[in-house]
Amino acid sequence: MASKDLSWKYVEDQTVESDVIRAARAQSLELGVEPVSPATGAQLAVVAAALAAESIIEIGTGIGVSGLWLLQGAPDAQLTSIDVEADHHEAARRHFTDAGHTPARVRLITGRAADVLPRMNEHDYDVVLVDADAGSLLENIEHALRLVRAGGAVLVPHALWRDTVADPAKRDGVTADLRALLAELRASTAVHVAISPVGDGLLQLVTAR
Repeated sequence: MASKDLSWKYVEDQTVESDVIRAARAQSLELGVEPVSPATGAQLAVVAAALAAESIIEIGTGIGVSGLWLLQGAPDAQLTSIDVEADHHEAARRHFTDAGHTPARVRLITGRAADVLPRMNEHDYDVVLVDADAGSLLENIEHALRLVRAGGAVLVPHALWRDTVADPAKRDGVTADLRALLAELRASTAVHVAISPVGDGLLQLVTAR
């Protein structure tokens, strides 16, 4: 195993998750829903804490792992989380309750992101997480950049897409979309851009003030 692989494994193994997040992760895996990795979750929490986030919107609830991490970093924030699967929301709601987050703090909206996001207020969120249908990735990031406030963060897990983005031989739709997006972002003066290799990659965008 190469030293970088050892380092990445070390980072993941050293991340400590709460009992509730571990339970949500276990249920995610049982249901075939891929959660963010522990180290990715820790980075989500750090960004939410650094911004002292008060309003967070999440595109793709899953079983609540990423939302729980975000609220761990910003425990007083209001979280709005969108997912097309009602069963996922039912499971996630239990984990949010177990973590002590009241229904007043966590708003779960069941529906297609394409239908829900146009109704959300522009520039109203400190953090926007994009982790839903990969086929709608570019559209969802467009919405995220519209929704986030100046100086806020858009976070995109799975930005290296199962290590295919770094492999020039891979040219499937999602991989090509991510490469094109990263090239466009590098040329933009409207956002600060960083990619972390934790988990399946975490794209971090901070909008210019």
